[in-house]
Amino acid sequence: MTQPLRPSARRTWGDAALAVLAGFAAMTVLAAAGLAFAGAADLPDGAYPRVVAAVVVMAAGGSVGVSGDAGFLADAHAVLSVLPLSVSLAGALAVGFRFLRPLRGRAVAAPGELLLRAAPLVVLWLAVLTGFAFAARHTFGVTVVPSPGRDDTGDLGDLGDLGQLGDLGQLGDLGNILGATPTVGFEAAVPATLLFGLLWILGLLLITLLVSRRAPLPARLVRFHEAVRPAAYATVVLLLAYVAIGAVVGLVAAVTRDRTPETLAVILLGLPNLAWLALTVGLGGAWEGRVQGPFGLPMPRLLDQVLRTPDGSTTTLDVRALAEHDARAWWLVVLAAVLVLGTGFLAAVRSSARVRPWQHALHLAVALALAVLTVCLLGRIEARFGLSLLGIGEADALGGRVELRAVLWRTVGFALVWGAVAGFLGALLARPLQRRRT
Repeated sequence: MTQPLRPSARRTWGDAALAVLAGFAAMTVLAAAGLAFAGAADLPDGAYPRVVAAVVVMAAGGSVGVSGDAGFLADAHAVLSVLPLSVSLAGALAVGFRFLRPLRGRAVAAPGELLLRAAPLVVLWLAVLTGFAFAARHTFGVTVVPSPGRDDTGDLGDLGDLGQLGDLGQLGDLGNILGATPTVGFEAAVPATLLFGLLWILGLLLITLLVSRRAPLPARLVRFHEAVRPAAYATVVLLLAYVAIGAVVGLVAAVTRDRTPETLAVILLGLPNLAWLALTVGLGGAWEGRVQGPFGLPMPRLLDQVLRTPDGSTTTLDVRALAEHDARAWWLVVLAAVLVLGTGFLAAVRSSARVRPWQHALHLAVALALAVLTVCLLGRIEARFGLSLLGIGEADALGGRVELRAVLWRTVGFALVWGAVAGFLGALLARPLQRRRT
């Protein structure tokens, strides 16, 4: 057996620094490009770099609060809770690759060695995240201008496939209304950012060790290799496959349709949010939410049509609701069936022939259910902006909200069933290949 090696402190800190720099560089570039396509580069008072910092903080697990103020004649409030998963995924892949690179080539590593490699990375990650958190703060006035391609009726039919970010309609400068000029500011909460950022990086390192077949494990945990890693790896491949398919669809839409910058902004900032939503819906899961008011987050028109009701009430988003507006939504079920079955086959191929079909079913059911649960928790959206004048209640034309959250019991339950079926069938399909190897 290969003897565990203890790397030098200089090498350990150097590897950690490279991993941290790679992760934050990937997130910063993606966030900056996505926000530039969304038009944030034109924000006044040098807000653009600070908005980029805020997006990176949120993507790295941090917490950014939004506040509003409209003077003594009015009250403004704002809430924004959405994770830019494209940015998060880029950082996770970069950090995971750099963390694993020095560990490859061995099956066993001492627990102390793994801790020595993880600790500097965590420390440096939190240090850099703190710097981004202090940079992620800004306040600016809300000046609303007319929106091209949008009439005063609030109809979103002219917006193409994507809603507009921050579009409040033709209201004019609110500073002319009773002298009440609303402001919106954002600021990263440093303690909460460090706490959630710590959980984010620790979770990433744990998932990286669970997924990679080449990463060494402590000797006591090697026996869990066959039970955990093939199913975990195949599930991650499934998630990345959905992102890749979504990228192709998005790029085709960007080239062939109008609103190319907005489409590219969604791809660079929130593609996994939409791609993994499609996965959960295709599995039979459901989400609840609503879009109310004259603005919304960037999203396909089909989602806006389902979530925007006349009375602003909460509605259910599932494949049936989508199909009522576009029958092509049923293809999401077909896509899920094909890719999840392929996931079961991949997990079985990477497993030993000693693993029985029912064990494959159990392993993949648990892996897919945990992955879908994570997607449901990370994919939640809450965005609200409201303004009331003279305390007489909320002005409907001056506010709005977007909410979206998963129905956990249904979505995770279907994932559990799909994982069990795909794991069992995948094991049967992989038997000929396993026999050839033996």
